[in-house]
Amino acid sequence: MNSPLRILAARGAELAPWLDALAELRIRVFRDYPYLYDGSPEYEMAYLAPYLQCEDSLCLLALDGDEVVGASTGLPLAREVDEFQAPFLARGMAVADIFYCAESVLLPDYRGRGLYRSFFEGREAHAKHLGFTRAAFCAVVRPDDHPLKPAGYRPLTKVWARFGYHPVAGLDTRFRWKDSDRAEETDKAMQFYLKTLEA
Repeated sequence: MNSPLRILAARGAELAPWLDALAELRIRVFRDYPYLYDGSPEYEMAYLAPYLQCEDSLCLLALDGDEVVGASTGLPLAREVDEFQAPFLARGMAVADIFYCAESVLLPDYRGRGLYRSFFEGREAHAKHLGFTRAAFCAVVRPDDHPLKPAGYRPLTKVWARFGYHPVAGLDTRFRWKDSDRAEETDKAMQFYLKTLEA
């Protein structure tokens, strides 16, 4: 951690050289609660393929030297999978107006340095440049009594609220992945958070 931290923006196919590092980072960070993601390179390549194929996608890579220590991704909601579009369409919301902020992941040693804020601000600037009026993301919903919930766990809902993102009642979906304590993939409840982007 002696090298200066920097953020590199990769759009569309520019992400290709960083794909393996991004996949490894996602697998590592999302293995922790609340995602408990038991990832594989095969799942990652399928999940990340739309970012390579969409020229309006964005991946912000936090680099310590040449090491990827954090990343934040997003793309137009209209280019996302049906599970993420359907809740908006069901409520009569135009997916063409919404930029989907997929995830922000940081290795523990790099948290608390302002990178998370940079990720949100970078994606929102990109979304506004493209003409989007709203940004959204979704987060997994786990029961309060989940057996793998760590003592002292604090959700990020207050942080997201400070950035202007709030949950919308009834705007939710389900998405599948394999938990670290399960043998097979299972559906997970996901809650959407929404923000209106100021011009």
